[in-house]
Amino acid sequence: MTTSAATRILIAEDQALLSGSFRILVDSEPDLTTVGEASTGAQAVVMARSERPDLVLMDIRMPELDGIEATRRICGSPVTADVRVLILTMFDIDEYVFDGLRAGASGFLLKDTPPADLLTAIRVIAGGDALLAPAVTRRLIAEFCRRPEGPASTPSGLDGVTDREREVLLLIAGGLSNTEISDRLHLSHGTVKTHVGRLLAKLEARDRAQLVIAAYESGLVRPSGRDGKAHQDVTSRALPPWRGAPPR
Repeated sequence: MTTSAATRILIAEDQALLSGSFRILVDSEPDLTTVGEASTGAQAVVMARSERPDLVLMDIRMPELDGIEATRRICGSPVTADVRVLILTMFDIDEYVFDGLRAGASGFLLKDTPPADLLTAIRVIAGGDALLAPAVTRRLIAEFCRRPEGPASTPSGLDGVTDREREVLLLIAGGLSNTEISDRLHLSHGTVKTHVGRLLAKLEARDRAQLVIAAYESGLVRPSGRDGKAHQDVTSRALPPWRGAPPR
């Protein structure tokens, strides 16, 4: 029997077979429950407002309103600003990943993700973190490289961010978890969490995925090369190549 503490999931998928499969998978878990199924992007927006789920499992290609615009309306509305969105995508539509993160999505997974990994992703994102599949992360950076506006030539938009917070932001953009950042900078885990929290507040970011976007858009981190590898601004300390690992 589902308890009141269960994470509430809205499924937005126009293919009935997939939507039903997702519902069965979610409802098989004692800590998760579905609150409805939307077959169009417009319906997903309406149901997000009426049902107030913890998370929307969002398809990109849907009738009436695509998943990116639906995400933008859900995350951009004061009524549903606390609703998190996990987008499922395919290789042939990964060019939308950047726009999806800008719209407020907290994570992307490929549609061929194993069921156990999907359930883990739901719990991670509903818990307030962000998650990107490694293959999606690489394509995200490659897409950023192709964009004509690109990153700023010098770091900007980071007014009020301390030097230590910039170091933490660089490592977040490098795909490191809080534990890995703690080890790298020889800081306690609590101190790292404090820095991350301050970055979220100062940069008005929803989660780590938004911090990654901020790092690139400010020019603090610049993608380099066709393979989507990243490097830092020359004034910053050494940063390992983008690892693409989901944060823990």
